[in-house]
This record gives sequence, C-alpha cells and structure tokens, in this order.
Amino acid sequence: MDLLGGVQKVMRHMLVARGVESRVVSVGGQSVHMYELKGQGKGPPVVLVHGLAGSANGFSGVFLKLARRFSRVLAMDMPGHGFSAEYCGGPVCVRGQFDTLRLWCEQVVGEPAFVVGNSLGGAMSVKLASEYPALVKALALVAPAGAALPPEAFDALLSSFDVKTPEEARNLTRRLFHKPPLPVMLFATELKKFYGTPTVQALAAEARATRESLTPEALRGLKMPVLLLWGGSERLLPAETLEYYRAHLPPHARIDVVEGFGHIPQVERPDELVSHLVRFSDEAGL
Repeated sequence: MDLLGGVQKVMRHMLVARGVESRVVSVGGQSVHMYELKGQGKGPPVVLVHGLAGSANGFSGVFLKLARRFSRVLAMDMPGHGFSAEYCGGPVCVRGQFDTLRLWCEQVVGEPAFVVGNSLGGAMSVKLASEYPALVKALALVAPAGAALPPEAFDALLSSFDVKTPEEARNLTRRLFHKPPLPVMLFATELKKFYGTPTVQALAAEARATRESLTPEALRGLKMPVLLLWGGSERLLPAETLEYYRAHLPPHARIDVVEGFGHIPQVERPDELVSHLVRFSDEAGL
C-alpha cells in the first residue's frame, strides 16, 4: 500500500471539503494539478510555490487563513510532484519547471500576485520576479534555495536528498523541522519515494551538472516589496544561503530570522507563517 499517496489523497479530500477547488489544467501542453480558494479579502491573489519533492498539499494549513485577507489563494503541483504527471521538460529540466510555473501564472492566475515560494520554489519565485516582474506584485521567500554556495556546501546539500535507507529518510525529515511532529516521523521512511521520482532525480542531476544559482544582479534588480523568512532552526540549507541573500537582496527587502521556524514552516507553524505574510502585506500596502 502506498501510505504517503493515501495521505496525500486524504489531504486533498479535506481541502475540497472545506471549499478549496482541486482541478487539473493544461499549461503549455502539460497537465498539472492545482488548488484555488476564493477569498474574502481585497488583497491580490496569493500564489504558493512548493519546493523539491514537495507539493501544494504542503500549504494545506494556510489556505483558509490567507483567504481571509486576500482575494484568491492558489497553489500548483509542479510537474512531476504531487498530483501532477511526471515530466522533466526536455534536457533542461529546471527551465521546464520554471516555464510551466510562468505560463500557469500568466494563463490561470491572470494578474499580478503576491508570490510565496519555499525552498526550490523560492528560487523559482525569484526568477519569476526577476524575468517577468509584471506577474509579481510582491515576493515572500521562505527558506529559499538558489544561492551560490561553496562547492563543499553545495555537494552536501544535494547529497542529503539521496535517500536510500530508512535512517537516511529519518535524518532528512528531522532536518526539515524545528521539532518534527510524531506523525511525520512515523511516515519518514516513506520519503524516499518522493525523492526517488524521475522528475526529482532529473532536477537533482541537472543541479549537480550545472551548479546554476541566482545571480547577484537578479536579486538586486527586484523592484517589488520583498520579504525573506529564515528559520532559526534551519537545518537543511547551509548558513551561506542566508549570507548570500543578505549580501545581494535590494536595500528595501525585509529579512527576518524567525525562532521556531525550520525549513517548512507552512507545515509545522502555519499560523505563525500566515501572521508574518499578512503583516508584511499590510506594511507593503497590498
């Protein structure tokens, strides 16, 4: 029995039962799954972008809370993740993922959005804001990847996703949280299925081969309001990541190190994450 697959389906059912629409859309010839919830607020739509081996379900705890403040809340399963079909996008897998995100924002979101990206989703969100600024009204980066790292730190980061044994799966799970919830640890050994998919393996292989990172120019050129949230308990990304963003984000960017946050606060601390996002949006006049 695919335990994690079953859990993912239950989470989708619970979101739908609470008014979140689940549907499959065609973007650039690729079928992708997405969620959308119409909000009661007057703020711009919020777009939630998950990280490597994650899914839109990871944001399940923030949908309804964000909908109180914003007009719409949307999240897509990136190709090869969640309920979206396996897909790499040709020889340049990362660019294929990014192009799908960009087309989805253009065709489905359809207006400038408050884009919130976590981990690899944070790096892609920066790229979106840099190359297509008309799509991004404001940007929130939650433990974003994409920094230029020393070779040893970069290799160690990629090696952490090479999960082959139950103990390695448990170790990776611990690194994602400030304090891993017991139910998550019980499913930790199943994580290797997420990190072993063809899409995730292709993304990791391309990262090893190209060592591509966000350029200082791309970060400095961001004109929209920018928030970076970094966990005081961040254990996955190396400290050099935060140093890189501190050095190259524009002066107007706000950088907060939050005690009690790990790598995926949307899963562990959804209420606190929403509070930070709403406070930032209020200050930015969204």
